[in-house]
Amino acid sequence: MKNISFILDGYKGIYDKRYIFVVVLSLLYPVMIISNSLLIYVICAERGLHKPMYIFICNLACINLYGGSAVTPFVLTKILTENYQITWLSCLVQIFSLFTYGGCDLTNLTVMAYDRYISICYPLEYEKIVTPAKVAIGVVVSWLLPFVRTTITISITGNLNICGVIIEKVYCDNFSVVKLACSDTLSNNIYGVVMMSLTILPVFIIFYTYVRIIFICLKLSKTSLVKFSTCVPHLIALLNFVIGIFFEIFQSRFNMRHVPYTVRVILSLYVLILSPIINPIMYGEVREEQRDSERNWKSWGLPLNNGGKE
Repeated sequence: MKNISFILDGYKGIYDKRYIFVVVLSLLYPVMIISNSLLIYVICAERGLHKPMYIFICNLACINLYGGSAVTPFVLTKILTENYQITWLSCLVQIFSLFTYGGCDLTNLTVMAYDRYISICYPLEYEKIVTPAKVAIGVVVSWLLPFVRTTITISITGNLNICGVIIEKVYCDNFSVVKLACSDTLSNNIYGVVMMSLTILPVFIIFYTYVRIIFICLKLSKTSLVKFSTCVPHLIALLNFVIGIFFEIFQSRFNMRHVPYTVRVILSLYVLILSPIINPIMYGEVREEQRDSERNWKSWGLPLNNGGKE
């Protein structure tokens, strides 16, 4: 293991505002923990919610807890102790946590999009297609696949020879470490391109499913709002996640020196703290919306599927 310590230079840029960050993060982090934990408890405790859609929502809440806790306590500790160093091992652990969080979130959102697609486009076949076994596979894959891919990323990055020690952020990320390497990074670049290409697949699946959902809803104008209402929280969660990831990728890949450090830190923490807070708020209303949807479907004499029946 390399005997290297990096300096997280992002903290110096927010030194004058460090206590503001401490207060804000100290308020937001417990909210994130409580809201996601409460959502998990409600879904687990109420038997009426033991259905595919809610299981995937519960899984998303678990992913939110994992991702939100990956960096926030670390940032708070660094600000309070004013110790801006991080060891090589801790840096790799942090990269692993961030990458798996992003991968798990995107994979689970993809599975949720497919679930809504089957529920709305093939309601009479929903129970045959979305079986308990397939739901379990979807949950396992949403965790296992990102962990496998990130393990390969860490193994490649861990073999680099590092010459620099300054990371211009408040936490470690893979691209920042690779930029400090003085050895050949061709394998990192190739694997990064491959992973980016594979990331397009779930994005394409989500795009395709919602094009089909919108098409079906337009054909059934009488029930379109009812059908589409179960997708709104998912779309908000997806948009929220994409915005956060876009902020992170943009400032990692491009020169952001002209942007104030405070703004850069806020953008870095957005996907890790604000996104996990917004998601349970959106899904907190999904139960009542689902009940209204069921009443409307029954009043119109339409068949219920497992995505909407008790």
